[in-house]
Amino acid sequence: MGALLLLAAVLVTASVQASPWWWPPALLFLALGALGVADLTQRTHSVLRNYPVLGHLRFVLEALRPELQQYFIERNFDGRPFDRDVRSMVYERAKGTEAEAPFGTERDVYATGYEFMVPSMAPKPVPDPPPTVRIGGPDCTEPYDMALLNVSAMSFGSLSANALLALNHGAAMGGFAHDTGEGGLSEYHLRHGGDLVWEIGTGYFGCRTGNGEFAPSEFADKAAHEHIKCVSLKLSQGAKPGIGGVLPGGKVSSEIARVREVPQGRTVVSPPYHRTFSTPRELVRFLARMRELAGGKPTGFKLCVGSRAQFLSVCKAMLAEGVTPDFIIVDGAEGGTGAAPPEFADHLGSPLTEGLITVHNALVGCGLRDRIKIGASGKVATGADVVKRLVQGADYTNAARAMMMAVGCIQAQRCHTNTCPVGVATQDPRRARALDVGDKSARVHRFQRATVDSAARIMASMGVQHPDELRPHMLRRRIDALTVRSYAELYDWLAPGELRAGPPPAWAADWAAAHPDRFTV
Repeated sequence: MGALLLLAAVLVTASVQASPWWWPPALLFLALGALGVADLTQRTHSVLRNYPVLGHLRFVLEALRPELQQYFIERNFDGRPFDRDVRSMVYERAKGTEAEAPFGTERDVYATGYEFMVPSMAPKPVPDPPPTVRIGGPDCTEPYDMALLNVSAMSFGSLSANALLALNHGAAMGGFAHDTGEGGLSEYHLRHGGDLVWEIGTGYFGCRTGNGEFAPSEFADKAAHEHIKCVSLKLSQGAKPGIGGVLPGGKVSSEIARVREVPQGRTVVSPPYHRTFSTPRELVRFLARMRELAGGKPTGFKLCVGSRAQFLSVCKAMLAEGVTPDFIIVDGAEGGTGAAPPEFADHLGSPLTEGLITVHNALVGCGLRDRIKIGASGKVATGADVVKRLVQGADYTNAARAMMMAVGCIQAQRCHTNTCPVGVATQDPRRARALDVGDKSARVHRFQRATVDSAARIMASMGVQHPDELRPHMLRRRIDALTVRSYAELYDWLAPGELRAGPPPAWAADWAAAHPDRFTV
């Protein structure tokens, strides 16, 4: 430190007595000296007190670590949350270039946990157009044909206006659905006319009273919009089940405040629970009320599965009330979010595989599966992901982060900081301006079309042309170096009505514990 200050003094003297060209290095070393003094006197960082000036290098490297890891260190197939192979595939399909790989797979196909689908010796022609799924049970009067891959829930506030415009325009171009997320219904969801799934969360944004209660008349007015094809009630989210959302006051602009019907500049907290119901029976009745208010449009709910007995309680409430939703979206624990406590993202909720199989089997065992379609969301990015989830019990899939990558997301993982480098997850108008809506809309359309085409080709190679023909034995997992098991062997698959007739031993305790008037722990 003393040497640094001495050098600065020498350079200043040289600047005054010899030549003004010595001023730039003199000022540089003076600044470094001042920084060193500040480091020595501060009491927050021990590293800087012991290593003034040089200690700042630690913080620089720490800030650069995600980029260094992603671009220079990780292998093509082991990055998280999405590896380089998957990201490259999304980017290439969005750009309309060939997403092909030379020379063979880089994955260890003999590793425990490796999964693969079973090709047929008698493949089928690829259907054109790709299959869709009819959403709408017996109480629905306006059924909707859902694509195999759609835009998952992402709110205005979490995403920029330009990102939403690109996603919705892409959905309109491709004829697939765009979930609004729980942040309200904005003009950016409506401007381009894409099909919408309007999601209502615990904050009831866009259809709430002044004290945050559900406002039926406002909900009915907005749900009647021609672009809204389905309405969805969010119970929980995969990346943060059991807690509400928080939108910092700095992001609550006048526009967001108007859309969400909250005060401008104030932090918005969504409660972790719904005020309109507290039991499974009340939940089912509220879903029926939502469908009535929406004019008979398909109505469902989204959840991250926890206790099997709790979901069976909802099934028993459906049976008792004679009311079923038209769809259920299962969100896996590997799902994404703009911000969540790491403990929740890492340790709470069922992964999508277990959640899907639980919901599918529960509905089958109760004799309700033919009335309810199942959507799957949580790290869906490729055609193989789509088919895998269909085998596991889903009827269609939703993607959020893959769609973000299609509009330019580079997995910088700064979604919660309002400093997204590509203008996707930010409310900074200067950053959002970088996202060109016309170009990114086309990318969203191309990515969705190419991914669904890939899923259709995979199914055709397996000897099927429609998701209804997929069976659990068509997906296999390596258990150890010498053993492979199909999903038909790994999991119990219930017969229609089996739970009501007499539950098998593995389900008996949960079935007995489930009650339509309480959420069984």
